[in-house]
Amino acid sequence: MKKILLSLALTATMFSCDSVKNVNTSSVANAATLLSSLSSNSTVQQISSLFSLLDSNKDEAISSTEAIGSVAENFNVLDTDSNSSLNLTELTGLLALLK
Repeated sequence: MKKILLSLALTATMFSCDSVKNVNTSSVANAATLLSSLSSNSTVQQISSLFSLLDSNKDEAISSTEAIGSVAENFNVLDTDSNSSLNLTELTGLLALLK
C-alpha cells in the first residue's frame, strides 16, 4: 500500500512539474512574440505586458536569466541603476532603443 501511495505521489509531482514547465515555456513564447512585434510606436502598456511575461518568478524584477531577445542584448544599457535587474521603469527604456 505504501508503494502505491508513493507511486501516486511521485506521478502527481511529475505532472505538476510538467504543467509548470509548460506555463513557463508558454510565457516565454508569448514574450518572444510580443517582443518581436514591438516598434517605435509601441506603448507603455505593451512594455508592461512584456514585463509580466518575462518576470517568471513574479518578484517585480527582470533578472538577466529571465531576459530574452533585445532585452537580454541591451540588459546592461537598460539597467540604469546597475543592480543586475530591470524594473518596469527601466524596461520602458526599451522604447527609446526602438526609435
